[in-house]
Amino acid sequence: MAEIQKKRYKLACQKIWNEVKFLKIGVRITLPRKIILEVIESSEDHPDVDEIYRRAVAKDKSISIATVYRTIKLFEEANIIEKLDIGDGRARYEEAGAHHEHLIDVDTGDIIEFQNEELEEMKRQVALKMGYELVDHRLELFGKKIIK
Repeated sequence: MAEIQKKRYKLACQKIWNEVKFLKIGVRITLPRKIILEVIESSEDHPDVDEIYRRAVAKDKSISIATVYRTIKLFEEANIIEKLDIGDGRARYEEAGAHHEHLIDVDTGDIIEFQNEELEEMKRQVALKMGYELVDHRLELFGKKIIK
């Protein structure tokens, strides 16, 4: 019973937070926008626009691919989501949030998220040695799984 209450509470908080995001960027809260945001936020992978569209249409058949493209652009400009380029010619998306890096398996296309404080410090030091304060960066690593 307590687990169900926790899930309901988490969903209610997420819905309120989503509405705050819409108000922050000054756009109307429409059902298609809510659904598209929920699709991205609930994704455990990094979907491209076609996959976001498929998942959104499963929830509301009236959503068009054009609506998805416009909404993705709006969310990206408002820093609600981030675009990833993993080298396969398709932009992938994820919810903007805590900083992390990506390791892309070049054989499978799997994207593994990770954080490494030593790496973060090294990046800050490189920028500092070059006379800069690091304000932002992206790092995607591409690799092949080592078979033992």
